[in-house]
Amino acid sequence: MGHAGFGQSGSDIVCAAISVLVINTLNSIEELAKEKMITESDEKEGYIECHFPDEINEKTKLLMDSMVMGLKEIERNYSTQKKAFSKKKRYFELIIKEV
Repeated sequence: MGHAGFGQSGSDIVCAAISVLVINTLNSIEELAKEKMITESDEKEGYIECHFPDEINEKTKLLMDSMVMGLKEIERNYSTQKKAFSKKKRYFELIIKEV
């Protein structure tokens, strides 16, 4: 939820990387794992939510684990960055909730 704020709107590489990972994962779950899902999104707000009405299959679990691994790597590399002559700035925080 929200944009990363790492760069200017339209050139924020962190926001773009997160978006690609999430959208590709959801597309893969739908096409490759044949999973039913309900999604809601707002591109302007940088928001996407996905609900699975049924228990997810093993392919979906693997794809979700892969997405989380990629998101954690982005967080490790880009969530904070030290700017010249200033303290570290935090750009985003990854929060994973299992419901």
